[in-house]
Amino acid sequence: MKNLLSFRTISELRASGYRAISVKDEVRNNLIHKVRRREALFPGIIGYEDSVIPDLCNAVLSRHDFILLGLRGQAKSRILRALPSLLDEYIPIIKDCEINDNPFRPVCKACTDKVREHGDDVEIDWLGREQRYGEKLATPDVTMADLIGDIDPIKAAAQRLHYAHEGIIHFGIIPRTNRGIFAINELPDLQPRIQVGLFNVMQERDIQIRGFPIRIPLDVMIVYSANPEDYTNRGNIITPLKDRIGSQINTHYARTLEIGLQITAQEAWLQRDGMSVKIPYFLRQAIEQLAIEARRSEFVDQKSGVSARLTITCLENMVSNAERRAHLNGESDVTARVCDLYSALSAVIGKIELVYEGEREGVGNVAKGLLGKAIKQIFLGCFPEPYNAMKKGQNPYQQVVAWFKNDRKIDILDSMPNLDYVKLLNGISGLKELALRFLPGAGEMSPLQLAVGMEFVLDGMHQNSMLSRDEMGLVRTYSDMIKKMFSNMSREDEDDEEDA
Repeated sequence: MKNLLSFRTISELRASGYRAISVKDEVRNNLIHKVRRREALFPGIIGYEDSVIPDLCNAVLSRHDFILLGLRGQAKSRILRALPSLLDEYIPIIKDCEINDNPFRPVCKACTDKVREHGDDVEIDWLGREQRYGEKLATPDVTMADLIGDIDPIKAAAQRLHYAHEGIIHFGIIPRTNRGIFAINELPDLQPRIQVGLFNVMQERDIQIRGFPIRIPLDVMIVYSANPEDYTNRGNIITPLKDRIGSQINTHYARTLEIGLQITAQEAWLQRDGMSVKIPYFLRQAIEQLAIEARRSEFVDQKSGVSARLTITCLENMVSNAERRAHLNGESDVTARVCDLYSALSAVIGKIELVYEGEREGVGNVAKGLLGKAIKQIFLGCFPEPYNAMKKGQNPYQQVVAWFKNDRKIDILDSMPNLDYVKLLNGISGLKELALRFLPGAGEMSPLQLAVGMEFVLDGMHQNSMLSRDEMGLVRTYSDMIKKMFSNMSREDEDDEEDA
């Protein structure tokens, strides 16, 4: 390749034996080489190894244009932006050409005139793979001039050209991506009349501008992304255009909690100015389970989807709340606690769209309810189900529940220093032993991390109706469930008497 880059004219390039091929053949050949060498085809794309990526390979091997169809936050744009890795590192073009003309087969007016006049002495340039990728976000105001091109009266006046001369054409973004890959994101947002304008590009591989009696053949691979049509109320993909797209590839969310953990760990920003950041594994699991609960909740609009950005931003917010506490207390150890999970819900409420029943509940209450369900699921994955344990006469929670009798309660402050936090939780009889017995890896945890595990046990017991929990600002109070129930009943009776 270094030797090729030294060639500066068409004659030098021709003498080298270089052979230009179409962009789809180029992508196909490079994919075959990567598959044979067992290289990673799309680094950073996790969870699609047995589903989306094989379909992508089939589309490329078939030389298809394709569309990625899926809900938000399913890595559609990331996949499209990874496609240039399948292009050659450099290709030759005629120097200063607006549409990257092949030196051996120029198609635009300026380059054909140049080659006719100077022959093989015409200068060439080399175009890198990243410069051969174009992308446009489809919006209702996108015009044919943006995509294909239009007549430029300023160019006509400056160069003194008449309006029948091809030199007055200003090319749009698709011709300027000639011999490359062009992506349109959110295709349904493109107006139907503009989608019609893509027919020729998709089928005949040429463009016509303002009725000019010319046809410029293009060598371009066109790829799209879209949400399912039944969700995108703003518009649809017209049927004739869908018919011209070679392959439709459906994306999906992480199919297991473990894959979700990998994606979130890869994307989340957790490095905090050299501070030591520790996140207990069960809290990471709770965040991923939160997304799973949201994706099957009756309060959440499932046609909208729940983006992977929910878990990423939730994890970042949880760490930030722990970091804020560390700065407040002058500590260097940033260890996430259960209370930090609840403080991270501001990253959740903006990422779930609710159905009517959910709107009645309120987005804040729905988010808290989803987190409660997530904690309960992770808790029951480690600890015995309380009702079954009691039926068998083996209740491991009895000592902890008994400790909260006789008006005992604990207040866990969001800003509590680490030493006070550890001391408070260790003061609950039987709680440490319960955590050590059932929580995976508890025996190897530091005292602070074990204390977080103990708080997780308290919240898990609350989610299973064994303890009461009240919130007042940034303070969470755990107390006896039975006493709380009777207290509420007494308060209701007093209110009824006052009404009477």
